[in-house]
Amino acid sequence: MRLRHFSLRTEKAYLGWIRRFIHFHGRRHPREMGGPEVQEFLSHLATVRDVSASTQNQGLQALLFLYRHVLKVELPWMDSVVRARRSRRLPVVLTPQEANRVISHLEGASRLVAQLLYGSGLRLMEALALRTKDLEFERRQLIVRNGKGGKDRVTMLPEAVVVPLRQHLARLYRWYLRERQQSAPGVSLPPALRRKYPAAPLSWPWQYVFPSATVCAGRHRQAGRLSYLSALLCHPSTRERL
Repeated sequence: MRLRHFSLRTEKAYLGWIRRFIHFHGRRHPREMGGPEVQEFLSHLATVRDVSASTQNQGLQALLFLYRHVLKVELPWMDSVVRARRSRRLPVVLTPQEANRVISHLEGASRLVAQLLYGSGLRLMEALALRTKDLEFERRQLIVRNGKGGKDRVTMLPEAVVVPLRQHLARLYRWYLRERQQSAPGVSLPPALRRKYPAAPLSWPWQYVFPSATVCAGRHRQAGRLSYLSALLCHPSTRERL
């Protein structure tokens, strides 16, 4: 999965499904199993676990990847799998007034992230992965890098967020200077990019707009500061540090 450049979240999800499949069948090795066992597991998800159709399909894709690309075994067509029913529900869409009321109860970085989600149409992880160089205030645009499907795109920067975002970046820049004075590690970068631009992790343009409060080992195990985790968005120590 790493060689095929799957996202980290997909990688973790597939590994989780493979583990659940193995445990469901008494920790038998997948080579000892095949189509019938996969059918039994998927049907169990629909009939006993009552999972959604999308969840069941994710489990199917994980097992297909395991057998097709890891074990080099082609599974037979599984016609007898009990399919989870697709729910048909109308989405809940907030009115602009309702959205503003929700955002008004937030503060600090959490409020800025919510405004970007609503005003720029960003997904949560896209907002948390923004770097300072991706913001173009003059054009009122921001660039989403490596979004869904590994694609970049340009979207608008809402007028309401320009001033508070500039203020946030001013505070962030002062914090960034203190970090450099203390010789703290820079931000995380993919290994190839880190080798090509060795000074980039310590430069201002590559800093995260919403950095984490702690230095962590990233996906490729190099020490570096990651983007905000959703669980840390409202953490008091993070707001105090920024």
